Amino acid sequence: MNLMTPAPPRAEAETPRPTRAEAEAAIRTLLRWAGDDPAREGLRDTPARVARAYEEFFSGYVTDPRAVLERTFEETDGYDEIVLLRDIRLESHCEHHMAPIIGRVHVAYLPHRRVVGISKLARVVEAYARRFQIQEKLTAQIANTIQDVLAPRGVAVVIEAAHQCMTTRGVHKPGVTMVTSRMLGAFRDDPATRRELLAMIGSHGAATWEG
Repeated sequence: MNLMTPAPPRAEAETPRPTRAEAEAAIRTLLRWAGDDPAREGLRDTPARVARAYEEFFSGYVTDPRAVLERTFEETDGYDEIVLLRDIRLESHCEHHMAPIIGRVHVAYLPHRRVVGISKLARVVEAYARRFQIQEKLTAQIANTIQDVLAPRGVAVVIEAAHQCMTTRGVHKPGVTMVTSRMLGAFRDDPATRRELLAMIGSHGAATWEG
């Protein structure tokens, strides 16, 4: 390499993870930047609390969503209709402002010879949600992973969520819900199958997405 040419930046995945002490020091810096004193009684333990909270908020980075779906069941007696898990609680964080995203997720698939335990669908949602996200990417990640691992005849993911980066800052518009969907296979290609799914999700979802 030319000595005058700067080395390319290291990929983020290759950057060593900061220690707990470094994370807590960064939180103290933010507290000072906000205008408060991290040494006062009420904030003295806040850096440690926030670090522990981050371990929970972003535990998805150490979870493999594909591995969650590896165990499947083939004894279905030929069941090949829609499997829908509705109203999965969504808790995520916006990657632009690190503000909470709160809502619900509906996940459906059309089995092809095998099914998966329903709790596994919720775990896939959680594995991706507990990362910094934008809702569009989150929707696609959940649907694509289920499609790739289970190889069903179709997958559908619909997310309805409120973004605190919009309700508590910026334009300050509370009560606004963002809805995204990802339809694959029969849910994309067959309007009747899509309508059946949306009717199962509920009248609000059907009215929003049938068009």
